[in-house]
Amino acid sequence: MIEALASTLAPGRRGPFGAHAVAGGVNLALWSDHALAIDWCLFDAGGTQELARHRLHRDDDGVFHGFLAGAGPGLVYGLRVDGPRGPHAPREGHRFNPAKLLLDPWAREIVGTFGWRPEHHGYTLGQSPFDTVDERDNAATALKARVAPPRPPAARGRAPRHAPAARVLYEVHVKSFSMCHAGIPPALRGTYAALAHPAAIAHFQRLGVTTLSLLPVQYRLSEPLMPPGLVNHWGYNTLGFFSPDPRFAQQPDDPTAVADEFRAMVAALHDAGLEVVMDVVYNHTPEGNHFGPTLSFRGLDQASWYRVATDGTLVDYTHCGNTVNVAHPRVADFVAESLAFWVREMGVDGFRFDLAPVLARGADGAFERDGAFFRRLQAEPALDGALLIAEPWDGGPRGYRVGGFPPPWQEWNDRFRDAARGFWLGKPGPHGPITRRELAARLAGSPELYAGDGRPPTSGVNFVAVHDGFTLADLVAYAHKHNHANGEGNRDGRDDELSANFGAEGQTDDPAIAATRAAVQRALLATLLLAQGTPMLLAGDEFGHSQQGNNNAWNQDNALGWLDWPRADDALTAFVAQLLALRREGALGAPATWHEAPLRAFALDDDAPECLALRCAGWLLALNPDPHPRPLPPEALEGATWALALDTAACAPAGPAEALAPRAVRLLRRVAAS
Repeated sequence: MIEALASTLAPGRRGPFGAHAVAGGVNLALWSDHALAIDWCLFDAGGTQELARHRLHRDDDGVFHGFLAGAGPGLVYGLRVDGPRGPHAPREGHRFNPAKLLLDPWAREIVGTFGWRPEHHGYTLGQSPFDTVDERDNAATALKARVAPPRPPAARGRAPRHAPAARVLYEVHVKSFSMCHAGIPPALRGTYAALAHPAAIAHFQRLGVTTLSLLPVQYRLSEPLMPPGLVNHWGYNTLGFFSPDPRFAQQPDDPTAVADEFRAMVAALHDAGLEVVMDVVYNHTPEGNHFGPTLSFRGLDQASWYRVATDGTLVDYTHCGNTVNVAHPRVADFVAESLAFWVREMGVDGFRFDLAPVLARGADGAFERDGAFFRRLQAEPALDGALLIAEPWDGGPRGYRVGGFPPPWQEWNDRFRDAARGFWLGKPGPHGPITRRELAARLAGSPELYAGDGRPPTSGVNFVAVHDGFTLADLVAYAHKHNHANGEGNRDGRDDELSANFGAEGQTDDPAIAATRAAVQRALLATLLLAQGTPMLLAGDEFGHSQQGNNNAWNQDNALGWLDWPRADDALTAFVAQLLALRREGALGAPATWHEAPLRAFALDDDAPECLALRCAGWLLALNPDPHPRPLPPEALEGATWALALDTAACAPAGPAEALAPRAVRLLRRVAAS
């Protein structure tokens, strides 16, 4: 009860940042380089009525703190921050407005339901954000933080640790995976519990994947002015970096229960031998550009949290309106603390960083491969051994950084995607024609990208499809995107994505076209799952999931965006499981080092009459993208007796040395030297 709390606020500890229940009360600490005063505003349990307000104590280095005796878990609160507010302050990057209640950036629990209302803006909506001020109090509808109960650390001893060469990633959206899954009880579908349900675990284990790569699961906001019925389904718009997304919980209105459900999911997946990686978005926030609302970071200290241009507008390296200023040491600390929280308290095994170069840009905006961000994460004890995977491009200058991250980072390798698609679809990639030598380099782990500085062959995360783009089934069925359902006139999504329809756009009853599409799907899957490097499979590609040609289904929280289990191709699922079983046997070596299992390529010239072949560690892989058969290179077969391990052609060959069928992959296993 509020009556039991101290009437005055004592000085508190300077850390950890955020509000934490400690012996005798709650300690709040946070920082702002430019704020002059911060009020700690206390609310009733429903977050509707402000009951008390306390001025935090300020140290000379910008750390604000206070200790509230008698308080404990469940305390609901917000922040009001005052700072420079003169006529020139907005052009200097300051957007302080004490009329706006702010969410604590370190909030472990978030209460309330957010709506895009004019009063959440610090200026008069429709007018200049540099010349007007909105003095309305937005507390009634603002999100609030709630003090979380102390939790024991996650049981990390239960977490599996797969060898890098054995790891197989599976990119999956928590809700989309289970919404149409008949084997999961309807009441559970779409939840954290559903992803760890025995039916889901049985599917993951049948496939042979080792590591789930979850689309964002931190607390997010949907964008304003969305067309009716559409929301930000993928979740790349994080506001609460210490709070799991309540959308996927069975008890979404209880933040404590949401966190417990997330921890239970991770623990169950760990018990099943599955690692958990989560997609994180530390590059921007929902506060948008200089016309955006004042929800948290902007009101606390925009000039420190964001990259601000000299005219007071926000630098946008993300194409989302703002860029988090990770070059600021305390912002880098915030990112490291958030990551450590998800490992230590929530139990996850690693992270995939959206638009990762943003995080490594220095004060001048240049990418710093040996910069402070990487050193800060390396110094965080909880991150020792955590998987760190970069999306190695952003929207800023020289933002394409494939091959540019330091060890032990891994990277999404879009060069593999483009080479594999271009080779099998017969189309050039964005870097030029896809030659046999180009594909051979990708199958060999992309050594020119990763071998030079001692990074292992597993550094590149290979994929042929991911969440943002065509699914595997669609990239062989559509030559053009069909994104009209997104409400943007088909203007969103990539226009130049490598795809082909093989004679008809979309669904067809033509058996020849259907057979060609099926052959190319199998060939692409074999190329992905037998290549050196770390493979990543998009959820649903193992059974032919289609999004009807939509290559940007970010706002489709409906049947279009959910995995279409009723139409799942079980034979294709079995084929994927077979490929991963062969990978575990050592197909192409799956080497941990570049010298452990060197790969030899044959018929590398594009005009060679034979098909491309690669030989490594007692295995031979042959690939024929053409619409007619091609013989295997005789020299590739020399010195060994071979047995057929796999052939993607619809009709099995009479023998291992028989000509390779059109649009097919063959894997041979050496059974004896000759």
